[in-house]
Amino acid sequence: MSQAIWFLLVLGCCEVLGGYMEDNYPASVIEDAHLNTIQLLKKYKHPAETHQMTTDDKYILTLHRIPRPGAKPVLLVHGLEDSSSTWISMGPESGLGYFLYANGYDVWMGNVRGNRYSKGHVKLNPNTDKSYWSFSWHEIGMYDLPAMIDGVLQKTGYQKLSYFGHSQGTTSFYVMASSRPEYNAKIHLMSALAPVAFMKHMKAPLMGMARMGMNMFSENFEMFPHSEIFLNHCLSSASMLRTCMRFYWQIVGMNREEQNMTMFPVVLGHLPSGANLKQALHYLQLQKSDRFCQYEYEPKENQKLYGRSTPPDYRLERISAPVALYYGSNDYLAAVEDVQRLAKVLPNVVENHLYRKWNHMDMLWGVSARRSIQPRILQVMQYWEAGGVAKDATTGSPVEEDVPQPTTVTPIEAGDPEEQEEAGSDQGNEEYEGHVEGTEQLEATTSPTGEL
Repeated sequence: MSQAIWFLLVLGCCEVLGGYMEDNYPASVIEDAHLNTIQLLKKYKHPAETHQMTTDDKYILTLHRIPRPGAKPVLLVHGLEDSSSTWISMGPESGLGYFLYANGYDVWMGNVRGNRYSKGHVKLNPNTDKSYWSFSWHEIGMYDLPAMIDGVLQKTGYQKLSYFGHSQGTTSFYVMASSRPEYNAKIHLMSALAPVAFMKHMKAPLMGMARMGMNMFSENFEMFPHSEIFLNHCLSSASMLRTCMRFYWQIVGMNREEQNMTMFPVVLGHLPSGANLKQALHYLQLQKSDRFCQYEYEPKENQKLYGRSTPPDYRLERISAPVALYYGSNDYLAAVEDVQRLAKVLPNVVENHLYRKWNHMDMLWGVSARRSIQPRILQVMQYWEAGGVAKDATTGSPVEEDVPQPTTVTPIEAGDPEEQEEAGSDQGNEEYEGHVEGTEQLEATTSPTGEL
């Protein structure tokens, strides 16, 4: 998602919001685009708490909780430029956070350093102290995740929890579990959604432009703080929406069937959520080096920090916690080949599940997530919480699943395959209509992308 701002700058788009969003989307959806995580929980009548935890290197993190005192805790950690809202933004009928709460869990949703909810520090001011931004996802794994895990366990009285990570939330877990292996004993199961470690086969076609743009700034630089720039520009007209959708699919991968167009304003309202440029640069280094390793500086600095001229690899073989991998065949960022390479290296993979056609975000926001992946996630997690046995670990071929679409979804009309390749979809809106207040027929909402 981080590359999107460069696209808007290159476009030089100057259209302003002129009632297009209000004319084409339900009022409840527009409201959700402007609410923060706690406000969303309260709107949909769920309990909500805010907790703060301080890392060993003095960053102050905010966790949002859907409390169920006494129940087993689960910790959910978001991806790059995302936040705790990602687990609930699609609403109670779809969001994974709501699903876990409904199934009896005490749900904790983390926010890593530098995002809109976690900009605190014991001494440093993120607005004035450049040194605040001297971190990558390495520090998130080394400091943020241990602070979250220890904090949740201390507050709940449990000795172990189940962990969910999406994208960067998986990367930082691998950092922690390999570099601070004592934390493996505190995890029932790590569920990895769109896991990212090796990146050789990343397909995102706009990476060249992103790399060029990132080179304009120093590595310790706030990358895209939370704003509504995407919401205002992309929903200023039908043509801008079509342009933004095409761009979005070039980043995460195309899967028109899972795209919930009715809820797209909510996505745009919550992204970007803030990060450090060094996090993205670290990922680009992985792609270039074809390794999963620490941040690469100049050779002299590497020698000073690591005792060698190149950064060391993370020792994935030290990760003993059970790991469940869930990924999509059309994910431009977490390519199938790279995830399967990861599966062969991790010593305790207990689930290796490939969803055909799914992209990088379908694990969280796909219209079929509630009836497809979420029940499977729950089943696997509960098995390992009950003391699953090591013989059930596997590094073999993944289970591949086609997710049939609801029969209420209008089939895509036959046409030129190349045109369909570029096209977006209105499909998936129907499945969410029961949740949106005051929604009748959403023809006006879905029509903008019908021409894609």
